Parts: sequence; C-alpha cells; structure tokens
Amino acid sequence: MQYKVPQDVQREDTIIGPITLKQLAMLGGGGGVAYVIYVSLVKTYYWQVWLPPVAIVAAITVAFAFLKIHSLPFHKFLMNFIEYNLLPKQRVWIQGTATPFISSLQDKKEKKKQITQEPKKKQKSLEELTNILDTHGESEITKEDKKEKLNKIINQNYKK
Repeated sequence: MQYKVPQDVQREDTIIGPITLKQLAMLGGGGGVAYVIYVSLVKTYYWQVWLPPVAIVAAITVAFAFLKIHSLPFHKFLMNFIEYNLLPKQRVWIQGTATPFISSLQDKKEKKKQITQEPKKKQKSLEELTNILDTHGESEITKEDKKEKLNKIINQNYKK
C-alpha cells in the first residue's frame, strides 16, 4: 500500500488563496488600525489630512505581511538590520579583560559532573602498597612501627 508523503512540510498552510493565517492576522490588525485612524479623521478633516497616516499604516502592514528580503520575512530582516546598526561593527579581543560567558546549561552540566565524581581517595605510599601485597592484606606492623613512620612523615613535611 502506498502513502502520500508531504513534499514541503515547512510551508505554512494557506487559509484564503495564497494568504496564510499569520498574514491574515497581520492584515486584520493593520487594517483595523488604519480603519480607526480613518474613522477618527474623516469627519473633521479633508482627505489630504487623513490619507497620509492611513496610507503609511497600510503600507507598513502590507510590508510586514507579504514583503520578503533575501528570503527573510520583513520583520526578521528589520530586526537584523536594527541589530546590525546598533552593535559595534568591529570587535576587539583583549586577552583576560572580560569574564567568560557561562550559560545556564553549562552550570547544570558542571553540577552533574561534580555529583558523579567520587571524592579522591588518599594516595598510599609505595611502601604501604608493597607491604599490603606482601602480607596479603594482613598488617604485621606493630603500633610502634606505625608511630615511627608517622613521626618520620611529620618530620619530613613539617621541618622547622
């Protein structure tokens, strides 16, 4: 049995002719604003006064609904253009002057690593390990030998 596979899944569904729901909402909103301006100005002013604001709102509405520049919708193009003009054109890197950006996801990963890592065990000296291996885990060292080794370690590490 054969099935029909959709070809262009990223294309928005059309509502009326080639107009999508998003475009229809934009046209409705902009048309409503233009109509409110028209109704409020037409009773008291001549057409030379109410026509420019209505035309400007209508043109902006049509641009946001239908205009694409470099295959970008007009609102995305406009936001990129504003960002390009507001941010500095040249970035200068000076080593060690800024704090690094740490995302919230990175913090979570580091916490997980810290949780999963076991605390490091104290490393035993080579002599102790060989002694354990030779005696098969049974310590034949007396308390006096332990005290002597401990004093020796203390004297080595804390010489005055």
